[in-house]
Amino acid sequence: MAYVNIPNDLSRIKTKVALNLTKRQLLSFGGAALVGVPTYIFTRNLIGNSAAMFLMIALMLPFFFFAMYERDGLPAEKVARNILRVFFTRPGPRPYKTENFYAILTKEESTVVTDKEDETAADKRKA
Repeated sequence: MAYVNIPNDLSRIKTKVALNLTKRQLLSFGGAALVGVPTYIFTRNLIGNSAAMFLMIALMLPFFFFAMYERDGLPAEKVARNILRVFFTRPGPRPYKTENFYAILTKEESTVVTDKEDETAADKRKA
């Protein structure tokens, strides 16, 4: 009897378009090829094969990163946008602060005591 594994969470399954790649991955790999291959062809005579190859790889790596990276179901640009929002556009954490009624009472008590001391010192001066 044939046995097929069915994942519990079907929302994580991505629809594959061609070559077992998603549409996002196909577009990113196509963009990498559009940027990297002409760069290699036009620069290999100027800077040499090895340097042109490394330049091509350096230009294609961001495309591969955006095609493959995913964290908690979010693609790389959404993760980067969330990080930028947290650090630069949103206000910082607000600490939980309460009013300390005991401090208010002790402050009032100390002002009452100093007022009484001022009155007694004034009475002594009068006498």
